[in-house]
Amino acid sequence: MQYLPLFFNIKAKKCLVVGGGDVATRKVKTLKSAGANVHVVAPEFNHGLTELLTQNSITVRQGEFTPADLEDVVLIIAATNDTAINAHISALAQQNKIPVNVVDAPELCSFIMPSIVDRSPVMVAISSGGASPVLARLLRSKIETMIPASYGRLATLLKNYREKAKKKFDHVADRRRFWEKIIQGPIAELMYSGQEKTAAKALEDAISYAAMSTRNPGEVYLVGAGPGDPDLLTFRALRLLQQADVVVYDRLVSEPILEMARRDADKIYVGKQKSDHALAQEKINALLVRLAKEGNRVVRLKGGDPFIFGRGGEEIETLMNENISFQIVPGVTAASGCAAYAGIPLTHRDYAQSVVFATGHLQNNTIDLNWKALIQKQQTLVFYMGLTGIGTICAELIKHGMSATMPIALIERGTTIDQVVHVADLASMPLVVQNDTIKPPTLIIVGEVVTLHEKLAWYEPLTL
Repeated sequence: MQYLPLFFNIKAKKCLVVGGGDVATRKVKTLKSAGANVHVVAPEFNHGLTELLTQNSITVRQGEFTPADLEDVVLIIAATNDTAINAHISALAQQNKIPVNVVDAPELCSFIMPSIVDRSPVMVAISSGGASPVLARLLRSKIETMIPASYGRLATLLKNYREKAKKKFDHVADRRRFWEKIIQGPIAELMYSGQEKTAAKALEDAISYAAMSTRNPGEVYLVGAGPGDPDLLTFRALRLLQQADVVVYDRLVSEPILEMARRDADKIYVGKQKSDHALAQEKINALLVRLAKEGNRVVRLKGGDPFIFGRGGEEIETLMNENISFQIVPGVTAASGCAAYAGIPLTHRDYAQSVVFATGHLQNNTIDLNWKALIQKQQTLVFYMGLTGIGTICAELIKHGMSATMPIALIERGTTIDQVVHVADLASMPLVVQNDTIKPPTLIIVGEVVTLHEKLAWYEPLTL
């Protein structure tokens, strides 16, 4: 995180804007909307600032900036077209420990001005860290269309009833679920449609008649996190992540996806890799049962899809035996996600009419597969967890009749910005792995379709 997002209370406090043009005018209006006492210094003032002065909305001093202008100031915005003056203001401000923003010069700023979606008291601030203000404004435009104008009125209504709800609900989790139901239900819709008195009465009734004799039962959501790119997460997966009390996650779940969970949710790592299990599968099953019986909404977050080499079936079997409610949210499995991002279609009418998923996980230093059945014409093979056993995989395929020149691709950290695609043939791929430093997770694709990679590769993440 490049910047710490904060919201300042500047009501009735002196804020200084240096500059008299259009940009300065926009900054003045933003500060005024937050209730600041705005003082402007500039040799000349445009029409907008002159009009604000006429309305007694601001105070001004006509002339060049001087250090004396910093007296009693709690925040400064420099919006002149003179880079030397802007740098001078920034240096003085930081020397005096006054927050300063220099327009279009992030390197001179101690804070930056975000694009704002104002649904007071609800505020959404969007920033690109100074990298692209236009991108931040476009994102703000999208968010504007998603948040009803009356969202702020709804927030005010909920605030008025917070204390009543606290007295009614003993448990924080029960209170949170109650508010989620209100915000996503008909009471919120009444507010959006302008029926505010009816909404207030309905909310009061909902609190008064809330049944609290028993706690809400727990539930488990088996959620596929996809192969790594957070944009591949489904809407349903995101919604459940953001309402879960506990997230139980695997090693293959990428950090950006984990960051999408509710901030106050408990996160429990149960990742597994070769010869290193943070928690045995039986203990994971027992953990899910215990957390649900404690009344928690639990997201069991798995890389890829929970039903493709994810042992999701074993987990829901345990949940069913314990009469625990569950949901299953499929994810983009690594085979389709990584192949697509590598420009390798798993099927193609000229090269492959079938595709087989297999595990490359070693058991007792062997891979127990029906190798003869895997070697078919115009068939694509996909091996999960095959990095350690790549030598065995290639050797067994050649031994059972596949050509040593058959193309093979090893996709390293597929769909992420660190993706690397290694292409070779069966005879040489073990040497590629031996000579390169390859980091899991990886996926292996064998078949003529691999020859399309060079032509169809489209995903080119920029190394920054």
